[in-house]
Amino acid sequence: MSLELDTWLDALAEAVQADWRPRNAARDQVLNQSRELIRLCSQAIRAGHREEWESAQAVLSEADAVAAEIRTALEPYPDLFFAGYTQDAFKELVEAHVTLALVADRPLPAPAELDVPYATYLNGLCEAASELRRRCLDCMRQGELAEAERLLNIMDAVYEVLMSFDYPDALTGGLRHRVDQFRAVLERTRGDLTNGLQMQRLLEALQQAGATPA
Repeated sequence: MSLELDTWLDALAEAVQADWRPRNAARDQVLNQSRELIRLCSQAIRAGHREEWESAQAVLSEADAVAAEIRTALEPYPDLFFAGYTQDAFKELVEAHVTLALVADRPLPAPAELDVPYATYLNGLCEAASELRRRCLDCMRQGELAEAERLLNIMDAVYEVLMSFDYPDALTGGLRHRVDQFRAVLERTRGDLTNGLQMQRLLEALQQAGATPA
């Protein structure tokens, strides 16, 4: 092997190492931060279901701070920002923000407000709408059928919008599969609420007739 080739290969190796070392360090850092972001988002959603609004917002603020750190760390590496593990974490951030807004009957944050790509936002929106099933069941157990109907109507509206995006997975980040799963959740929720409403009407009819249920 010639000296010139040796020198060239050494220079190549040094250039690659100089690029990959900080890139790998950023990746390792963001992997840990992504796990923390997912944990905080899950915690915020659980607090929202318990109607612990102050706690939910406080945790969500922590999640927003972690998300900002991830964006800063990956600013020199846009390919890592759009990697699956990073966007999965931001999808959870969207889910948390949207779920809390829907449960509290507040306006939804836009993709630009959360600083996420459309595909990430739509997948998070889909998961948030699926998460409403849990809230619907809680409302039904508490006899709040009107609120359960409101949430089911939201689920229907979200499903109709998501079904309109007929694009390849390479653009949507696997949205079609997630929407198919959501459809099954939606139909189960519709069936549960229908049964609950029928039972309520039966009880009301019995009460009006002066009968006592067995």
